[in-house]
Order: sequence, then C-alpha cells, then structure tokens
Amino acid sequence: MNIGEAADASGVSAKMIRYYEQNGLIPPAARTEAGYRVYSEQDVHMLRFIRRARDLGFSVEAIGDLLDLWRDQSRQSADVKRLALEHVGSLRRKIGELEAMADTLEDLATNCSGDHRPDCPILNDLEGPEELDVNANSERRKGAIELNMLSGQR
Repeated sequence: MNIGEAADASGVSAKMIRYYEQNGLIPPAARTEAGYRVYSEQDVHMLRFIRRARDLGFSVEAIGDLLDLWRDQSRQSADVKRLALEHVGSLRRKIGELEAMADTLEDLATNCSGDHRPDCPILNDLEGPEELDVNANSERRKGAIELNMLSGQR
C-alpha cells in the first residue's frame, strides 16, 4: 500500500510517517522502481502501535524504547513497566503544573473587576518579573493579589 493508504489504515498522517522514518523511529519503507514508498500490514501495525503510544503522551524517544522492547521477544516486562511508570510520574507532574496554572489564572480572574476601567490584576501579574512556581501555595498568590488590590495596584 502507498503512504496515503498506510496513513488511513494506521491513523498516522503521511507527514508523520515521513517524520518517523526520517528520525529512525521506523525503518525506511520499501520503494517502487518509481521511488514511491510501499508499506506492508506489518508496517501499518507498527504505525498503529506508535499512534497509540503518542495518544498516551509518550515522547518519540520513549516510543523508540517501547518499539525496541516490543520487537525483542526476550524482553522483560519489568522494563516495559518501568517506562510506563516513569511516564505516569511525568504526566502527574504535568497535571500538577497545569492545575497550578489554572489556580493562578482563576485567582487573577476572580480579582479582576472586569468592568470599563483599565486596571487589571491579570495584566499586572503577567508584566511582573515573577515566574510561576508550580509548587507554590495558591493562598500565597491570593494574598499577593489582595495586597495589590488594597494598595490600589489593581
């Protein structure tokens, strides 16, 4: 099958198939005499594996490791489990960071009057030099916002 058919069958775009091939995640496709890529059912199966791993948020590097383990019939499931649990930890950290961002924006929006005046604690916070500390207590941020409001710096 050609690259378009492989893309349709696997759910991976032709552009991503070429990217994966260029970066060594998948082996180079067989070619016709005219130079067109030709994919087998096994190639499509591998592309589905990659798509599912991407759907679960694995990086291209981690997918390479998973593919190596998938192909290795003498693999130890402990190695696969270790990769999966490392990824779970990474996802949990990202969730924490996203929750901290949402909490901060929610606090800022709560303290924004949203009226006709130009004063805006959201913009004031964005222009400040402070970086978002994802581990910071949202109460500390709320206290800082309230202090700004009391001092007229809304």
